[in-house]
Amino acid sequence: MELFTEGDPIADTKAPAGPVEKRWETRRFEAKLVNPANRRKMTVIVVGTGLAGGSAAATLAEQGYHVKSYCYQDSPRRAHSIAAQGGINAAKNYRNDGDSVHRLFYDTVKGGDFRSRESNVHRLAEVSVNIIDQCVAQGVPFAREYGGLLDTRSFGGAQVQRTFYARGQTGQQLLLGAYQALERQIGLGNVEMNTRHEMLELVLVDDKARGIVVRDMVTGEISTEMADAVVLASGGYGNVFYLSTNAKGCNVTATWRAHRKGAYFANPCYTQIHPTCIPVSGDHQSKLTLMSESLRNDGRVWVPKTKGDDRSPKDIGEDERDYYLERIYPSFGNLVPRDIASRAAKNVCDEGRGVGPTKLGVYLDFADAINRLGRKAIEAKYGNLFEMYERITGEDPYEVPMRIYPAVHYTMGGLWVDYDLQSNIPGLFVIGEANFSDHGANRLGASALMQGLADGYFVLPTTIANYLASGPLEKVDASHPAAVEARTDVEDRVQRLLAVNGDRTVDSFHRELGQIMWEHCGMERSEAGLRKAIDEIRGLREQFWQRVKVSGTGEELNQSLEKAGRVADFFELAELMCIDALHREESCGGHFRAEHQTPDGEAQRDDDRFAYVAAWEFTADGEPSVLHKEDLKFEYVHPTQRSYK
Repeated sequence: MELFTEGDPIADTKAPAGPVEKRWETRRFEAKLVNPANRRKMTVIVVGTGLAGGSAAATLAEQGYHVKSYCYQDSPRRAHSIAAQGGINAAKNYRNDGDSVHRLFYDTVKGGDFRSRESNVHRLAEVSVNIIDQCVAQGVPFAREYGGLLDTRSFGGAQVQRTFYARGQTGQQLLLGAYQALERQIGLGNVEMNTRHEMLELVLVDDKARGIVVRDMVTGEISTEMADAVVLASGGYGNVFYLSTNAKGCNVTATWRAHRKGAYFANPCYTQIHPTCIPVSGDHQSKLTLMSESLRNDGRVWVPKTKGDDRSPKDIGEDERDYYLERIYPSFGNLVPRDIASRAAKNVCDEGRGVGPTKLGVYLDFADAINRLGRKAIEAKYGNLFEMYERITGEDPYEVPMRIYPAVHYTMGGLWVDYDLQSNIPGLFVIGEANFSDHGANRLGASALMQGLADGYFVLPTTIANYLASGPLEKVDASHPAAVEARTDVEDRVQRLLAVNGDRTVDSFHRELGQIMWEHCGMERSEAGLRKAIDEIRGLREQFWQRVKVSGTGEELNQSLEKAGRVADFFELAELMCIDALHREESCGGHFRAEHQTPDGEAQRDDDRFAYVAAWEFTADGEPSVLHKEDLKFEYVHPTQRSYK
């Protein structure tokens, strides 16, 4: 059966020509403006209240637009951005260690294995320096050195210390900064905040995004909300794997509903496996816990040299240990990028040298750092992370090494956007992890917070104005035929899920789907495995619509119904992820095809055939997906075999 067909190529027409360091300045000047009086007449919907959505809603409201903000949590501050731990990158060069905007640009393009746009990445590096000033002004309590200057530390994929942090809770502190800015605008009446509401459909009027259909998760009421533009800041889709470091509520529904309405989904197979996660302990688990990448600054990663060595780590001498990252990658050591560290951990465990009860683990050891710096210094840097690890595992990492293993974390794929962060649907803007734009095939650590705040505080407020200035748009309300049709579709979908009344729980289907994806579309993929996965996903999806049990009704708080809708979308996404991974016959970043590796086991790209963004168009059920290619051009960071040795 044909899995996809190739459609017309796609291009980003919004990035200006000229030197890369001048493009954002040029675009800001060329973008049309909306005068303050007219802004008060315009409404923008923002879906999601994490770092991207919260900062965008606050900034747009500050500029004078009326903003309608939606989140499924009971408070904006419960967005998953709050779970980010390690830090946020910025090219401030406070350490005077050779950092610069150009070096951050270079490291990010290289770290993404040359599968990202130079224009977008350079803008991100430029804006990074403003983010720190913005957050300090908001009162974000970044760590400081003894003299009062902001402190920084190293993260994977860089040889400079450019990562600003607030202990092991950077995401929490940054989100609270954005949250207080958002709450100020809520208090002033400029933002209409709607918590416990889930977006279930996108409304298109004359092929433009003009609204959303939402369900009140407490009462079950379905309503249609209209606006002049829609911004999706709904995060990533890592929970398609069931077990991931994401919060249990994280899902793909907002972006997938937009995809079904015509928005292209780009590079869905690019998922990041984080190397520093607490290993799976049993079938009872519903999620995994991340230990910050910042721990790799002072922790040393090792396994026994001898296969099957079950002794306590304290009984294994230095000469019997393999500090394999330091051995294989002497230039970067324990700070190689996440994809490389994850595959290296998998390789040593596959050799039979894994540690812990399941043998799917490696040690992250702080003994050297404690001896060198003292326990108090380590407590000051990582105390809350160590405490979290001990509470979960019952082991004291000050006394015995942590055990870690790779797990699904971040998704580099997402809805396709141009330089203005606008999808191929006019009026639909996508920011943060929900879009694909900045990280290529692998995200460097501490760059997620950077992108979310760059998009929300600095990029979107400029580019969305350019779209809104082309108005005025026709005034429409929930009685418009397109809005009525979208709402009817949502109501029919809810009733269809409730009507199955089968014999299997939603979670049982989700767990089985996750096992298929982890086995065949996880750290390592192959043609045979991906084809098998597609067949299994299709069969399981058919079972889902025949056997899923959703109890209760749609007119009440019904978490089973919420999960069923999300898992139904995960089934469709999972199939597209496997098709994307199958068509990309190369290895790059987080996408590792077993058939395409160098003699020493590194990812082997094929720049002649695959130096493009894969933007997928949704087709009716049963018809092949349509692939649109956006060719990538490298003028400043020329693709080479990525080496961290």
